[in-house]
Amino acid sequence: MKLYYFPLSPNSRRVIAVLHQLNLACELQAVDLIKGEQLQAEFLNLNPNHMIPTLVDGDFVLWESNAIMQYLCSKVPDNSLLPADPKLHADVSRWQFWQTAHFGRACGVFIFENILKGALNLGEPDAQELAKGADSFHRFAKILEDHLTGRKWLVGETFTLADFSVGSFLDLAQMAHYPLDGYVEISRWYKAIEQIPAWQSSAPAKFA
Repeated sequence: MKLYYFPLSPNSRRVIAVLHQLNLACELQAVDLIKGEQLQAEFLNLNPNHMIPTLVDGDFVLWESNAIMQYLCSKVPDNSLLPADPKLHADVSRWQFWQTAHFGRACGVFIFENILKGALNLGEPDAQELAKGADSFHRFAKILEDHLTGRKWLVGETFTLADFSVGSFLDLAQMAHYPLDGYVEISRWYKAIEQIPAWQSSAPAKFA
């Protein structure tokens, strides 16, 4: 297998964490988004969305990080990251879909305005966009905060793909200046994720 990824991408990091947790061999091929390597014809042939990560497994090409994570789990039967129990399995998927549709988008505003704009020389952060982003962030962060109250992990009794998917965006919380003050359950939960060896080993070298 070969994974095309960008080191600072939360979407990439969570896939790499799954690879490490499941002890799956996979070649890692960095794609420099700042230099526009994702727009080159070779990569576009693999992923017309020109986004990372993208997994190549023989003649099978798969994009969308949450789909990749579930596919990797299918290679290691009876693993705890994606429980076999239908209700737990569906609950993991629910939180992965929620991250894609809601929490990740809310975090993405801060990532773009406070990190990517500077990296791409696109100007200063837009205060109006950040204000709208804060409204969305607080809406969904409260849902996460309330759900985590009394729970160590999002689903079941141990960490799953759900924790990697939702938690991955918190890796950039300080750099992107998320308005996280007061979310004690989210902070406590992400600190537990940071203690997972596979999560630690998936960190980009400059953040390891």
